[in-house]
Amino acid sequence: MAAPYHPPVKRSVQIEGHKTSISLEPLFWDMLRDAAAAEGVAINALVARIDEERIRAANPCGLAGAIRIWLVSRGES
Repeated sequence: MAAPYHPPVKRSVQIEGHKTSISLEPLFWDMLRDAAAAEGVAINALVARIDEERIRAANPCGLAGAIRIWLVSRGES
């Protein structure tokens, strides 16, 4: 199977009533959708939770990076 290389795709999400755009590769959008479904929450709710965790970090990265890290870390646990 070929590696799923694809440029990022920008989508809008809503966090606490504010719209923001996030650029993620389709693979990560799929992983995020699956993670939200597995937890029984909307993608917006999951992104908001990841954003809260990111903001509390000692050295917070950008939101897209935080989502990628969260998804990869989730797969390792």
